[in-house]
Amino acid sequence: MAMKPLTPVSPGARVTLGVSFFVLFVAAWAVATLGGYVQKTFLADPITMVRSGWTLLTEMGFARDIGMTVWRVVGGFIIAAALALPLGVLMGAYKPIEAFFEPFVSFARYLPASAFIPLLILWAGIGEAQKLAVIFIGSFFQLVLMIAVTVGNTRRDLVEAAYTLGVSDRGLIGRVLLPGAAPEIAETLRMVLGWAWTYVIVAELIGASSGIGHMITDSQALLATDQIIFGIIVIGLIGLLSDLLFKALNRRLFPWAALGR
Repeated sequence: MAMKPLTPVSPGARVTLGVSFFVLFVAAWAVATLGGYVQKTFLADPITMVRSGWTLLTEMGFARDIGMTVWRVVGGFIIAAALALPLGVLMGAYKPIEAFFEPFVSFARYLPASAFIPLLILWAGIGEAQKLAVIFIGSFFQLVLMIAVTVGNTRRDLVEAAYTLGVSDRGLIGRVLLPGAAPEIAETLRMVLGWAWTYVIVAELIGASSGIGHMITDSQALLATDQIIFGIIVIGLIGLLSDLLFKALNRRLFPWAALGR
């Protein structure tokens, strides 16, 4: 298959290439473990991993852990997005608001969410509020800045044309800035949702009694690499599914943006 820079591939070829990588990856993993090149203490083989995963789901209540983690990710992310969206739009539209908030937001987005876990445990305990707060801290500041940049990059000719037609300042936001930035904002939400998964797992590794991260911590104490790997794969599969659903929703809501890619 000949390749040219920036030339798109057909949907069928994209699926085939994507699946092929997973097949090769699992094959290399199987050869390394089943062939005796890597000790099972350090890396379980795919067959043992699948068996352990089935046991976790059917006998050890791992499905509830998965549900708790998904709930935490969705809950914390929705709270962050609900607050970040209006603030980001205002920062992108009004430069004085941007000048007021941007230095602090830029400062805060470099602070690792995991560093706040000891303080959050002290303030909120080890309950759900602490998990949601970690996700919020990790997502909110990133969302605000990225949305502000997206709104601020609206084409100036569209803004000038809208003013020429008599639109008000408030109408400019609702009729020009938001519709123009909506596809990129949706992509920003999709990307940051992926980051939220890393924050929740870190939060669950410390002071949690449920969740995928909690299971991984317990498995580490038992040197159960098969269970650890299964938990990691479950995270990846859920993240991949949410990413595909987000992409499908974005294509349906903003078909003109998909045509330009």
